Amino acid sequence: MKILSAQQMQELDAFTVRQENITSAQLMERAAQALKTEIVSRWDTSVRLMIFAGPGNNGGDALALARLMMEAGYVVETFLINPKDSLSADCDLNKSRLETMGAPLVEVKSQFEPPQLTPDTLVIDGLFGTGLNKPLTGGFASLVKFINNSPAQVVSIDMPSGLMCEDNVLNVRSNIICADLTLTFHRPKLAMLLPDNQSHVGEVKILDIGLSESQTALIETPYQIIEKQEVPAMLRPRAPFGHKGTFGHALLIAGSYGMAGAAILAAKACLRGGVGKVTVRTPLRNNDILQVAVPEAVLLHDKHAEHFAHPVNADSFDALAIGPGIGTASDTALAFIEQVRHTSTPLVIDADGINILGGHKGWIQQVPKNAILTPHPAEFRRIGNKGTDDYSMLLEAKQMALTHKFYIIVKGHRTAICTPEGQVYFNPTGNSGMATAGSGDVLTGLITALLAQGYPHLDACRLGVYLHGLAGDMAAAELGEESVTANDLLHYLALAFRDLWAERRKSTPRIKPLVTEESDNTINNN
Repeated sequence: MKILSAQQMQELDAFTVRQENITSAQLMERAAQALKTEIVSRWDTSVRLMIFAGPGNNGGDALALARLMMEAGYVVETFLINPKDSLSADCDLNKSRLETMGAPLVEVKSQFEPPQLTPDTLVIDGLFGTGLNKPLTGGFASLVKFINNSPAQVVSIDMPSGLMCEDNVLNVRSNIICADLTLTFHRPKLAMLLPDNQSHVGEVKILDIGLSESQTALIETPYQIIEKQEVPAMLRPRAPFGHKGTFGHALLIAGSYGMAGAAILAAKACLRGGVGKVTVRTPLRNNDILQVAVPEAVLLHDKHAEHFAHPVNADSFDALAIGPGIGTASDTALAFIEQVRHTSTPLVIDADGINILGGHKGWIQQVPKNAILTPHPAEFRRIGNKGTDDYSMLLEAKQMALTHKFYIIVKGHRTAICTPEGQVYFNPTGNSGMATAGSGDVLTGLITALLAQGYPHLDACRLGVYLHGLAGDMAAAELGEESVTANDLLHYLALAFRDLWAERRKSTPRIKPLVTEESDNTINNN
């Protein structure tokens, strides 16, 4: 699903009007009907509706909605905030329609005494939408603060007033509506996917108002959301006569003494991800716990008893992951860059591997192209150079991936995959229950397993984060978000795979198994 900019949304509105030979007011009526349908499905006529409309087209949507809600039997009070005595044409039209039906409408052109907002009041925020390009000030800012400080529930039309669609770096947070629900049109907006805006957007519901899908398909944008229906097609059928060598051999460099759990979780996730064999490079003092916890894994002991200090020849492996729990000791850091510099196999760098790069920023030039880096925000900021806000961080991750030809997976509730081509894919699965120690190690093992089986890098990233999040959603649904652990993700990962395969078989009843050259030769020789 494409994420469109504010400008692209305005152009799409105009295109739809021309293509269908309708007026912009008729398109606004569609939007109001969609808003009404959603609100009626959630609140009955006992709720007291308080609608605040601005002078532009977002205000026009709100005024049209006020009329429709009154016709549906709701008690509605409407305030049109118009300090410059200047309305957009469609806002003015809907003001006239509302007045014609005798609806209570207060037009505010100067200071006014705001109404009382109670817990049983539903505020409809229609002050400003996607066209806003600067922070709110003056009376609008004061009204936003009044609404935010009230006990009322708040529904925002298209965008929470005061929040801009993309860049809010210089915005004034206290002057942005904090919505409980944002009903946005056609596509989500980029700002809605960034963590530091979540207190403003609340729940997001996308409403279809009939904007041109054919034209949307032609619009170029670097930002997309992974869609549920496209994920099953990424799965690669397993060769029925394959053996463990057919499905790849992964090497994990993970765990220092006291951090064996990171190696265990990554190794178990790698096995759950379908890889044929897993070898774990880990210190000797981790031997007993890994042998018991992951008997399926082969251990390759480092000469140092307590941490990774000696690189290994990775040429015979199909994928390599390095970083979970390895620490950042000076000899570990030197072994890390030596390992990475001489690795030609598909590579995943996570956790302490990223922390080491953060402490030696010049080393990032030595990381091979197509490496997959999986930082959480704090780790990314160690390798980055810019501000701490989420929009700046996303732009920097996008540029870093483009410059160095990496895949950078910035983990979070809406994990962002930045590609070497400058594209960004947001993952729709996952929940706050996954914000727990070891969750990232599971993702590292899973992506490494997919790479070792021959999945293309982009598919390994997209499928990996989607499955990881889906496993978390399944775990949270049964256990509750508070009780999800990284170990739970391993169990539900199997169920996530099963569900995706069930979807795949629905759409493709006959799936031709993937037969590699090696497995084909094995069959012929038998």
